[in-house]
Amino acid sequence: MSLKKVILSAFILMVIGTVLELYLLDHYESLSQLIPILCTGLISLTVILLIFYRTRWIKNFFKWLLLITALSGIYGFYLHLDANFEFERDMKPTANNWDLFIESLSGALPALAPFSMVVLALIGYSYLILINQKQ
Repeated sequence: MSLKKVILSAFILMVIGTVLELYLLDHYESLSQLIPILCTGLISLTVILLIFYRTRWIKNFFKWLLLITALSGIYGFYLHLDANFEFERDMKPTANNWDLFIESLSGALPALAPFSMVVLALIGYSYLILINQKQ
């Protein structure tokens, strides 16, 4: 099996796992919660197009989607961390900011989970690099 197929397989499994997890967690109750679902959906459609048509336009569109997806992961991290921080501050009003920050990382919302969108984007970008190489 070629490296391109391995990376494409990892990418597809990551997309399926991410969407499935978001669905099972009811991560679609607000507009901001739909961002990762929309990103993975658009990426999935674009990867299918890339498998059959490798035009410059589709590759550039895919690259922009990957950037948006990575940024959505960073934004999701901020949203999760902020919500956890506010909760911790309500629970422990006398605690210092550093302690609240540390507690926020392991709060009710998984603060680091949105970084899976960054990993997804990096896997997708790896695939894009491989299909751009001359063979």
